Amino acid sequence: MKPLARTDAAAAGILLLWTGMVLGFAFLVAPLLFSILPSRDVAGHIAGRVVGRLDWMAWIAFGAAAALALAPRWLKEIREDQPVGPQRLWAAAVLVALLMCFTSQCIVSPGLDRIKARMGGPVEALAQGHPDRVAYQKAHGISRQMMFLRLLLAVGLAAGVAWLPKEKA
Repeated sequence: MKPLARTDAAAAGILLLWTGMVLGFAFLVAPLLFSILPSRDVAGHIAGRVVGRLDWMAWIAFGAAAALALAPRWLKEIREDQPVGPQRLWAAAVLVALLMCFTSQCIVSPGLDRIKARMGGPVEALAQGHPDRVAYQKAHGISRQMMFLRLLLAVGLAAGVAWLPKEKA
């Protein structure tokens, strides 16, 4: 197996591993937490901690995939006379994923934590129209959407690594 094929396979494997962790949490662990634990607040607290760890793992997965797939090719394609090719498009997608990691971890999650601290209790204890409950539900929805978009990016990047140039770097 050629060196670039090995690093590409490792990059795809890391992205698919992270994707599997997210899917396992979303479809196995989270439903169990909310069905077994006596309080949705406790289940939400545990789920939030898991999502925080998945955010850190996303940084590692997307960063490692970028390093594995792009580092050997970087100097070769970065010439002004080269057209936009698969490597630059792949790099742009990785940068979008890393920007989403930053947004999730540094903006959305701290916002959720601030809203929960302001509530002083479970979300369900507040009336449906309460501003804190509405803000929490909106921020939680954004968090879920960002996780889903990163999941799609991870799958797309794992598949897209096959179109990266394979010549020796």
